[in-house]
Amino acid sequence: MTVEVNGIAHIQLTVKDPERCVPFWESLCHFLDMQTLIRNDHTVYCIGSRTGILVRGAPEDKRDRPFDQDRPGLHHLCFRARSAADVDAIYQFVVAELQAKIIHGPEPGDHFAPGYYSILFEDPDGIRVEFNYVPGRGHFGGSGRLGPDGAGPADQYGEDGLTNSS
Repeated sequence: MTVEVNGIAHIQLTVKDPERCVPFWESLCHFLDMQTLIRNDHTVYCIGSRTGILVRGAPEDKRDRPFDQDRPGLHHLCFRARSAADVDAIYQFVVAELQAKIIHGPEPGDHFAPGYYSILFEDPDGIRVEFNYVPGRGHFGGSGRLGPDGAGPADQYGEDGLTNSS
């Protein structure tokens, strides 16, 4: 037996700089048509758009460690957009309103999935956030790795996309 889940209900991030991160995330969530459910000086929880984002400040005695993508734990989170135009609009907002550190602007990533299109940026703590759009059924579609004529699961991924060592 298997169970198909209905997406991610919420994501909780713990940040070292709530004074900067809470307003950053609240503004981003509002742009994504989410509403604030909880808000205080060190916490924001926004819901809508079929998910929830909770951001809370780490306790004072644990804020001395910066976020590091290479440590065990979160590498980045990626939101699925409904269109490439939505990815572009989010990028414009992130640049103009949030002054986020941009890792890469809108770009294709066909090596990851057919039609993949994304942006990548960091919040004030350095947590990486991606927004992507993949048309159709992506890897489950006709030209996808898991589609009827696809190559099947990859055993490697990286800058060259999904590949097999043999």
